[in-house]
Amino acid sequence: MGRTFDDARRWARLGTELFVTAADLHDTGLDAHSALPGWRRKHLVAHVAANADALGNLVHWAATGEPTPMYASPEERTAGIENGARLPAADLTAWLRRSARTLADGMDALTEERWQAPVVTAQGRTVPATELPWMRSREVCVHAIDLATGLTFADLPADFLAALNDDVLGKRGTAPGPAVVLTAGEARWELPGEGEPVELVGALPEITAYLTGRDHHLTTADGGPAPDLGPWL
Repeated sequence: MGRTFDDARRWARLGTELFVTAADLHDTGLDAHSALPGWRRKHLVAHVAANADALGNLVHWAATGEPTPMYASPEERTAGIENGARLPAADLTAWLRRSARTLADGMDALTEERWQAPVVTAQGRTVPATELPWMRSREVCVHAIDLATGLTFADLPADFLAALNDDVLGKRGTAPGPAVVLTAGEARWELPGEGEPVELVGALPEITAYLTGRDHHLTTADGGPAPDLGPWL
């Protein structure tokens, strides 16, 4: 069964709570390395706060019909993260909470009709506003793990992980890479690619970690390493 709009809204709320709670750190804690190469936790917090503001622009677009891009430019997006990362911990986490609350309030205010309004993402895709909760749920759920405070993909709902796997495979399936078949219980995903498919069997959280390019413990049947995948996003 595919994800629904209500699913995405539920996951966005849950992921936001997980991320905000995990990011409630003092300056030293936020200055520690995240799980993303080259980023400390404070960069990740600034990124997620800025993402809420940017998605809020699309909510405004949907609500009013006034074109409001997520970011003025890629340079503005990068500068916002760097500036946010220099804030004191209290100010940075206050921005995180405030932006998340404002985004949630804006979504709550959209009517059924305005949820169908088209908006344009930062990647240039035109989508209905109903896609915004899914975009936010991916952001907060995956980055809650990337904060490296102890959360793992096993802390996320199984239905979210399955939906994320579907989404990631949809993107990876259009790019060059190895052919892989992944199985978790009765669930099965096939990643088209080059060569004979490599079969990987493991727990659902491990498969999600692998597909999203995060640390995992999957191996082939003979104990060999799982094939390297290219960038997800």
